[in-house]
Amino acid sequence: MKTMKKRSTYSLLLITVLIAALLSACGKDEAKTTSAADTSGSSQTSDAAADPISIKVADILTNPVFRIAKTQGFLEKYGIDAQIITFATPAEGINSIFIKQADIAWGADFPILNAVSKGDYSIIAATGTNTDIAAEKWKLYVGSDIQSAADLKGKKLSTLRGTFLPYLWDEYLKDNGVAADETKQIGQGGFDEAYVALKKGEIDAAWVVGAAMIEKFNAIESVHELTDMSKTSVRIGGGIIAPNSLIKEHPTAVANLLRALDEASKFITENPEKTADILFDEVKQPKESTLRDLSTNNWEIGFKQESFDSLSSQKKYMIGAGIIKDDFDLASKLNLDGIKQAAPDRVTYGK
Repeated sequence: MKTMKKRSTYSLLLITVLIAALLSACGKDEAKTTSAADTSGSSQTSDAAADPISIKVADILTNPVFRIAKTQGFLEKYGIDAQIITFATPAEGINSIFIKQADIAWGADFPILNAVSKGDYSIIAATGTNTDIAAEKWKLYVGSDIQSAADLKGKKLSTLRGTFLPYLWDEYLKDNGVAADETKQIGQGGFDEAYVALKKGEIDAAWVVGAAMIEKFNAIESVHELTDMSKTSVRIGGGIIAPNSLIKEHPTAVANLLRALDEASKFITENPEKTADILFDEVKQPKESTLRDLSTNNWEIGFKQESFDSLSSQKKYMIGAGIIKDDFDLASKLNLDGIKQAAPDRVTYGK
């Protein structure tokens, strides 16, 4: 009996020692794993914030990408302290770069080209919005006496200053056999101004985009939708620009900015309801309007051959119309190093 008890005691001690050894080994392995993860995370954070920068970004109320990038911490993750400055139109935001009110701006091809033609600025990415679906969102509202494009002769047409709308009007009118000089284009500062003018009868037609604005224009008595841009030959892309000095001094920050925007775009795709809630909290954009616009307002940044072709076509028009006085080499106004790092699979230009 004593011998059996001794054996049982020895066995119990042996099992205890083995368990302790195993736990100790697991603990060491876990510590190693945790340490590696910490080191890796620390390295990633260090790399991400390797080029910290404070910038001012020109934006508009209905664009979710920059606001999501800021509120959800994607910009902060990459060491970017961004202040968002809101303008009525992207074109106004682009113009703010000239007076150093903003460092980064985005907009349609037309104001982007106007900007890079004037000074030391470069296109760092395209927004990926030159699609038929995006074109369909641009609606043409006209007075009740206008039932076809031919009825626009002698009418007052709204055009937002500094935007691509003069180009759209010219192409639309030309496609429908109406000379541009048979109409009068009235420059305005934003859709709200066009809304008031159309409602009062001070203008006869206006191109409009955005669910909230379209709802307002639909509600005007004696006004109806005549067509949309998808039924024209015009497709408008978008681009992001920055001063060459910023690109030269902070190349890593530019790449990180584009990474942050790409992550924000993915967040928007995966979280439409939360995105709509954030825009309502931030700028009081109606939730239902945000949700209706997300299919075209969310970016897929990159730079494809189609983006270059769209820019080239509009540059030709702008030079011919005297909007851009001196021709320039468009390729020299591209700085795609950052987007090639952030989203290399979406850069097909030049390949």
